[in-house]
Amino acid sequence: MQWLRTKSVAQALADADEPGRQLKRTLGTFDLIIMGLAVAVGAGIFSVGARAAGTFAGPAVIFSFVIAAFTCALAIMCYAEFASKVPVTGSAYTYTYLTLGEGLAWIIGWNLLLEMISAAAVIAKYWGIYLSTVFATAGLDIPSTVQLGGLTMYWGPFLVVAVFTVLLMVGTQVSAQVNNVFTLIKIAITLFVIVVGFTYMNTDNFSPFIPPSQPPVVGHGVTGDVWGQPMLAWLFGAAPSQYGWLGVISGASLVFFAFLGFDIVATSAEEVKDPQRTLPRGILGGLALVTVLYILVTLALTGMVPYTELAKAENPSLATAFVAVGADWAAQIIAMGVLVGMTTVVMVLLMGSSRVLLALCRDGLLPRSWGVTSATRKTPMRLQIAVGVVVAVLAGFTKVELLEEMINIGTLSAFVLVSLGVLVLRKKNPGAGGYRVPLGGVLPVLSAVLCVYLMLNLTTLTWVRFVGWMALGVVIYVCYGMHHSRVAQQDRRQAP
Repeated sequence: MQWLRTKSVAQALADADEPGRQLKRTLGTFDLIIMGLAVAVGAGIFSVGARAAGTFAGPAVIFSFVIAAFTCALAIMCYAEFASKVPVTGSAYTYTYLTLGEGLAWIIGWNLLLEMISAAAVIAKYWGIYLSTVFATAGLDIPSTVQLGGLTMYWGPFLVVAVFTVLLMVGTQVSAQVNNVFTLIKIAITLFVIVVGFTYMNTDNFSPFIPPSQPPVVGHGVTGDVWGQPMLAWLFGAAPSQYGWLGVISGASLVFFAFLGFDIVATSAEEVKDPQRTLPRGILGGLALVTVLYILVTLALTGMVPYTELAKAENPSLATAFVAVGADWAAQIIAMGVLVGMTTVVMVLLMGSSRVLLALCRDGLLPRSWGVTSATRKTPMRLQIAVGVVVAVLAGFTKVELLEEMINIGTLSAFVLVSLGVLVLRKKNPGAGGYRVPLGGVLPVLSAVLCVYLMLNLTTLTWVRFVGWMALGVVIYVCYGMHHSRVAQQDRRQAP
C-alpha cells in the first residue's frame, strides 16, 4: 500500500511555501510561449524531420508530424489542467503523486530525469559539434574534441552547460530574458528556411507521397533485425519493413522528439504569475506555433529533394536538402540556426531537470538537504550545479546520442500517467477551478491510448533499455525513498 499513498493538493501547495525551498513567481504568458518554442524549435526541426522522411515515411512525414502534434496536444491539455489547478513544480511527477500514488510518481520522476538529462546531454554534445562546423565555415580549423590523457573530450558541452548553469543560478527571470532573445533569432532563421526552401520546391518530389512498404535497407537507424524493429511489430510477429503506413507511424514515434519540451514548461508552474490563466495560454499557444512551423519546414524539405536522397545521407538534415539543390550558402545559415536553436534547448532542459529534482527532494524521495533554494535568488543552486556537472560529463565523454529514443519513451510514459491522472484529480477535487480539458474524459483517455501506441512503435532495444532504467529506479525507491518519504514519516507519526 505504500506505493499507493498520495498527497493532497493542499499539502502540495503548502510544501511549495516551505521556507528555504521556495521559488519566485516572475514568468508571464509570453515567457511560457517563448519557453515552449525555445525547447521545441531546436535540433529537432533541423534534423529529425529529415531523418524520419528518409528512413521511415518519405513525403508522408508530414502526417507523422501531424500525428505526433495531435498526440502531444491531447497530453499537453492534460498538463495545462493540472498545472492551472496545482501550480507547483515537479510536472508529471507531482501530478502523479497527487492522483495515482507515490510509487508510480517516483517512477515518473525517475523517467523525467532520464528524459531531461539525456536530452540536455545529447543536445549539448551536438551543440559542440555544430560549433566546430560554424568555425569551419568561417575558415577556422577548431576541432570539436580534445585529448585528456587517454580520453577524448568534447569541449563544447562544458562551455554551453557552464554558461547556462550560471544564468539559471542567477535567476529564472534573467535566464528567461536571455532565452527570449535567442529564441526570436532562431524563429527568424526558421522562417528564412521556409521561405527559401519553397523557392526550390519541385512538386514531383511528393510522388509517391506514401512510399510503398519494402524490406528494410540497413543503415541510418534501421538495423533489419529484432532490435531495430518496432515493439508492436515484434509482438505480433510482423516481418521487418520500411515505409508504408507503418513507416508513417514509426516516423511519428521518432519526430515526437521534436515536440519534447512542452511538458518541461509545466515544471515552471511555481514560477508563473496568475498560473490558472497564464499556464494554459502559454503551453497551448506555444504548441500551436511550433506545429505550424514544423509542417511548413517539412513541406519545404520534402519538396526540395526526393526522400531517397535523404535516405542516402549519413546524417540527413535541412542542410542536406539545401546542399543538394546547390544552395550551400543557405546551409551555412542553417548551421547558425541549429547552433542558436540548441542553445536555448539546453538551457530549458537544465532548468526542468533541477525543478524535478527539487520536487523529489522536497518529498524526501531523495535527500532533502539537496533541495534548498538560495535565500536571495530563490533558485535551487545545489541541484542546478549537480545537473550541470552530470550533463557536461555525459555529453563530453560518452556516446550519449545512443539514448535518443530513450528520451521519447520517457516523455510518452509520463504523458500516459498525466492523462489518466486528470480523471482522478477531477474526482478528488470536483470543485477545483482553472482550465479543464474539453469533452469530459474522452480526450484524456484518447491521449493515453495514443501515447501507448507511439511507445509500442519504438524499437525493442529502446524498450529493453527503458525496462532496465525503471528497474534501477525501483531499487532506489525501495532502498531509500520508501523509507524517507515525508508522507511515510507523517503516516508513522499518526499511527496508533
